[in-house]
Amino acid sequence: MRTRQFVLIGGTVVAVVALLAGGFTLGFSYGKQFPKVITIQGVTNLEDGKPVSVDFGNFWEAWQLIKENSLKEDVSDQDKVYGALRGLVASLGDPYSVFLPPEEDQKFHEDIEGNFGGIGAEIGIRKNQLIIVAPLKNTPASRAGLLAGDQILKVNASSTDGVTVDQAVRWIRGPKETSVTLTIFRNGWEDSKEFKITRGTIVVPTLDFEMKEDIAFVQLHSFNANANQLFWQALIEAERKGARGLILDLRNNPGGYLEVAVDIASWFLPRGTLVVSEASRTGTDEIFRANGNAALVDFPAVALINQGSASASEILAGALRDQRKMLLIGETSFGKGTVQQLLPLRDDSSVKLTIAHWVLPGGRILENEGLVPDIEVKISDKDVASGNDPQLAKALEVLRGEINR
Repeated sequence: MRTRQFVLIGGTVVAVVALLAGGFTLGFSYGKQFPKVITIQGVTNLEDGKPVSVDFGNFWEAWQLIKENSLKEDVSDQDKVYGALRGLVASLGDPYSVFLPPEEDQKFHEDIEGNFGGIGAEIGIRKNQLIIVAPLKNTPASRAGLLAGDQILKVNASSTDGVTVDQAVRWIRGPKETSVTLTIFRNGWEDSKEFKITRGTIVVPTLDFEMKEDIAFVQLHSFNANANQLFWQALIEAERKGARGLILDLRNNPGGYLEVAVDIASWFLPRGTLVVSEASRTGTDEIFRANGNAALVDFPAVALINQGSASASEILAGALRDQRKMLLIGETSFGKGTVQQLLPLRDDSSVKLTIAHWVLPGGRILENEGLVPDIEVKISDKDVASGNDPQLAKALEVLRGEINR
């Protein structure tokens, strides 16, 4: 995720008011209520002599029919407008684009501050199915036994069929010490299972470090603002303890700030090396290059990935493989390779839109496919229950083989 997607972008506020030739009484009264008219191009009755691309008459006709005939009389006009905006954004068919009314916009900003109530799991959509992208370390989700790739079939009694990520987040969040029940299906299971999880205050973890004999083992849990500083401190400790190689563990890391991922890549790549580029509908907009001291450019290293490695994790892992030939070990990553930007509307609501793809140095777009590891190693339920980590064991084996060549 890019930093800018979390910043309210100033600029033009766009509203659509269709001026109907025949006119409805509703249209006139609504116009008096909101006398400022801002138009868009390409709408019927707004551009005489140009091809018609859309007719807003149907919208206002439906509005009037609802007003005159619907049994639901307790829905405010503002809620109807918000419902229409949800449908407008949903028509894009993009699970990461969503309209956020003011209350939901406020909750979104609370979430990205990194300290919030919930179960502590990043969720996403793959092949129209809501799934756990990554359970965060030492959170209710991880303690309950949720794993990356778990499918969320229900939240409490509500089916997740057709829900957006933001809707699901609203269902799962709640006051701490209250519970939420998730119906989960995992590949290899015959039937789904229910997980009753008590919500808590979630503090997003950043980095853990330990030595595995002569190998530095760095678990990067997220790309928070202080991740690069903590990574630097881990490297100092690794040097002090005589590390001969490094394992960069990006498993269950759902992402964070792009600039932090670029900073960490800069430890491994020569200054000026391409890390990732952003391609929008108009072409490549921005290029991000290594900008650090390249202290680890020749240091033996491998990286661990799994289904919970997403977004900035995939950018970092993909760049290190493309530009440094670093081996990736584990399981195929999630495949989150799009850029979202939060665009404010005039009443403190907002639209979160997908505006670009991330493109790796080798030219590959990350979205949907994910990164396939060079060495695939799976972890079974039995491994999880017993505390075995065959992926880490393989990484240690491969790295020691590289060091001893």
